[in-house]
Amino acid sequence: MDLLLHLRYFRTVAEEEHFGRAAERLRVAQPSLSQRIQRLERELGVRLLDRGRTGATLTPAGRLVLAEADPLLDAADRLRTLVGRVQGGAAGTLRAAVPPQLGGATVAALLTAYRERSPGGELDLRELDTADQTAELTAGTLDAGIVRHPCPATGLGFGPQLHQPLGALLADQDPLAAHPEIDVRELDGRELVLFPRAGAPALHDETLTACARHGCTPSAVREVAGIEFTRALILSGTHVVALLPRPAPEPGTTWRPLRANPLTWRTSTAWPAGRDGPAVRLFTEAAHDVLRETAGFVPTAPQRRLFPRPASEFPL
Repeated sequence: MDLLLHLRYFRTVAEEEHFGRAAERLRVAQPSLSQRIQRLERELGVRLLDRGRTGATLTPAGRLVLAEADPLLDAADRLRTLVGRVQGGAAGTLRAAVPPQLGGATVAALLTAYRERSPGGELDLRELDTADQTAELTAGTLDAGIVRHPCPATGLGFGPQLHQPLGALLADQDPLAAHPEIDVRELDGRELVLFPRAGAPALHDETLTACARHGCTPSAVREVAGIEFTRALILSGTHVVALLPRPAPEPGTTWRPLRANPLTWRTSTAWPAGRDGPAVRLFTEAAHDVLRETAGFVPTAPQRRLFPRPASEFPL
């Protein structure tokens, strides 16, 4: 017997004090309703209602059962609502990650955008490089992330790719800092500061290959993870340059775009294949909007919908 359902029917009859009105409210046939109440009475071993020609009234045992049933049914309703919100992505915790050098303003905008789309949800956000993200996504310890491509990982789903143009970070006194934009060939022979290869080997190699293809072969490559140490290396010598997206302004260094945007980092959201539930969809849509509107990422082709329907249209 579905005890909660039978208690709910019993409560409705008690509120209406009439089987006919209760059946109409519940949208069930009156004989079926009567049978359900009789079954509940047999299960509990007591008479719950006195039936009369004018209606139905609670027995003393019925009043006791109703007093206990009310909080039980209310708790069941709250639980059903909570589960529905979790299934709809509007509650629960989503474990996600972003790559280094995404920028503080972009991360803050992403947290805000997700909160607006999922008012009851929580975003547990960490900074992880692409290699660590793919490992955790595959292991199931991460629900979603923003990764940089190439991302040679199996068992993952990806959102549409966006491109993040790279520029040159130079010392203020560098002659190239006076130019509004720089040709990649002008960086040939310099010492290049780049993110550690271990964090995204395919992207590291692709970046250096693209530099060579556009006429820039560095004299040496320094692998540095943090922006502060990167700035320190640039300030230490006039022939040191870093290739990275536009950072926050800082005295002593100048960022200049590359002419015609020959070097970009391809970026997209990622999640374990087959696990793109509503919360992941909300994160993907929030990340896509924030990367374009806040961080200056650009698409390479007309954008299709991220999913057949927006996450907000999925039933709870």
